[in-house]
Amino acid sequence: MTTKLADPVNYYLPLGEDEFHLNPYIGQPIQLIYHNQIQCQHCGRAAKKSFSQGYCYPCFKKLAQCDLCIMSPERCHFDQGTCREPEWAKGFCFQDHIVYLANSSGVKVGITRPSQIPTRWIDQGAVQGLPIFSVSTRQISGLVEVIFKKHISDKTHWQRMLKSANEEVDLVALRETLLDKVSDEIIALQNRFGLQAIQPITHLDTQSISYPVNTYPTKVTSKNFDKMPVIEGTLMGIKAQYLIFDTGVINIRKFTGYDVELLV
Repeated sequence: MTTKLADPVNYYLPLGEDEFHLNPYIGQPIQLIYHNQIQCQHCGRAAKKSFSQGYCYPCFKKLAQCDLCIMSPERCHFDQGTCREPEWAKGFCFQDHIVYLANSSGVKVGITRPSQIPTRWIDQGAVQGLPIFSVSTRQISGLVEVIFKKHISDKTHWQRMLKSANEEVDLVALRETLLDKVSDEIIALQNRFGLQAIQPITHLDTQSISYPVNTYPTKVTSKNFDKMPVIEGTLMGIKAQYLIFDTGVINIRKFTGYDVELLV
């Protein structure tokens, strides 16, 4: 789903060439029907199974954006000459990235490109987000994240995230506490890559985010088009990339490329 920051976030479901605004239908019954067809989001070919949220198997094995180092940037192997798509990597990986704190299922550390703020936080269901470092490459952002992971999680526990609105946390105070713990390791990275390659961000305020949810589920039951081609129920809310029904939840991003009909 595509999103627009508002109070609460506006959600739009891409259907063919159109985007359907979902917020007005919260509290109403809707039905999603999967027509047993999958199209690769990169090459467009028909696929029997989707890999890495929307790719056919050949693209999954071939594309750099599906490589392990995308999920673990600190494992970048560009300098070893083994990158799947060096030209693509030059445009995607060798640009500024942001290291941030976000409050989703709890406070976590993460990385993203500046253009993806606050979209990245919304996709994780974060109710707060705060940039803490600007770094010059994706690999360096991963190395900074690894340092913070010794003291704070880098994961979003989606079931917990979907059960409540989360209490707000003083992310600025937490940033200062964490910086005291990691300062020596950050200085070592700056000595390795250059002072300008890793710059702290101290002038930004915490971004608060609210979601269009009428009722949070007490028990989270996941729905899957591969096992259940028709998913229906009253739409109780939307958070992260999940539609929350009175009958269960579904991660829409997981089914990118699926041919789905929406009835309202």
